[in-house]
Amino acid sequence: MAPILYWMRRDLRLSDNPALTWVVQQGRPVIPVFCLDEVVETWGAAPKWRLGLGLDVLRGSLEDAGARLILRRGQALDVLRTLIEETGADTVVWNRLYVADERTRDTAVKEALRSDGLTARSFAGHVLFEPWTVETGSGGYYKVYTPFWKAVRDRDPGAPEPAPKEFAAPEVWPQSEALDDWDLGRAMSRGAAVVAPYARVGSAAAEGRLGHFMAHGVADYDSGRDKLAEDGTSGLSENLTLGEIGIRTCWAAGQRAMADGKPGAETFLKELVWRDFAHHLAYHTPHLTSENWRSEWDAFPWSDDNDLAEAWRRGRTGVEVVDAGMREMYVTGRMHNRARMLVASYLTKHLMTHWKVGADWFADCLIDWDPASNAMGWQWAAGSGPDASPFFRIFNPDTQAEKFDPRGTYRRRWLAEGQAKPKETADAFFEAIPESWGLTPGQGYPAPIVDLKEGRDRALAAYKQRDTGQ
Repeated sequence: MAPILYWMRRDLRLSDNPALTWVVQQGRPVIPVFCLDEVVETWGAAPKWRLGLGLDVLRGSLEDAGARLILRRGQALDVLRTLIEETGADTVVWNRLYVADERTRDTAVKEALRSDGLTARSFAGHVLFEPWTVETGSGGYYKVYTPFWKAVRDRDPGAPEPAPKEFAAPEVWPQSEALDDWDLGRAMSRGAAVVAPYARVGSAAAEGRLGHFMAHGVADYDSGRDKLAEDGTSGLSENLTLGEIGIRTCWAAGQRAMADGKPGAETFLKELVWRDFAHHLAYHTPHLTSENWRSEWDAFPWSDDNDLAEAWRRGRTGVEVVDAGMREMYVTGRMHNRARMLVASYLTKHLMTHWKVGADWFADCLIDWDPASNAMGWQWAAGSGPDASPFFRIFNPDTQAEKFDPRGTYRRRWLAEGQAKPKETADAFFEAIPESWGLTPGQGYPAPIVDLKEGRDRALAAYKQRDTGQ
């Protein structure tokens, strides 16, 4: 009856949780532990702050079920070994992750614990289909999304398990560090108070979000997800990245919506598989998150960080829909997916700035940051990643705004300058950003920092030069 350590990471939930289900089935005492370890310490300001909120809610859920969440800070292996010594545990389990730094950590932990004579087991739980289980006809991994989707769309990922009703407790609980002492929101500074009302934290909130979307949003998801001013998406990316809701739970809901004849359900399922595809590539090509996925782009003349990129960061490019997207991110911690494509295309093409500059900034500012999806999205927009269209795919942000925000509602929601009575959301931008930026609504809106036609022509010339090798 030695206790089992359940090492929690991006699985802050009790239901649809394969590792936890297995642990409870053993009938032995279980000790849930979260480690602020060498990987989590590298997270940016907004993801780390949002993690703190999620851990706080998870702690309450566990306590309601008769368990405790043990918090420890330090190298993952050191923390786990210390807890094993303190508790007499002989088994450690977790749900697998697939990005390079997470895999490196997990592999080292598993090998070390097994060499110590302990049981170390990992389970599938973060994606629908594990990367090595989806192969092309020749036995390789998929490099293009559409064939990947066709390969998995009729697969059954399994039914989500219910949350355990009770846990077997150890005779003595180990000491836990205090969550407040970690100060996970320190780097967010004053922005935390602005973003907090927009966060939907914990499993109950995530399940409510899914239920609302299935009842009111999924039917029109095909068109609604692109309309900038409408709440046409599920919003679940915030919860999925921390595992506050299981991916199989979302898949099952989408399948039921398809069976009910709701037109947007298949598109929703495709988006869940797009997330899987990102982790598929991150597993098979670990450089996805740090280098050009296509090596032929290594010599492309992108600029590193620069003054134009700083204007982009501050939502002061003079291109309304781009600036609106950036400001939405500072106020809500998220950004509409259509806006994400536009701001990424603008930075990498009109401003000819390396996609890593933008990806790193998103990693600091998004509460729904997912390392695999973030990297794949940026590389897709830049042209260096999978499913890249020809070089002439350069979004015109003004044309896109006319199409997806025809009344300017989205832009007015986030841009205060020039409005006699700005929306509260637009004014909130100035409360969320660093004071060192020195921005106020009274400064007036800037002229475009780059002419859109000139920026497009410059990008096209660079792409043509790359293709011809000149």
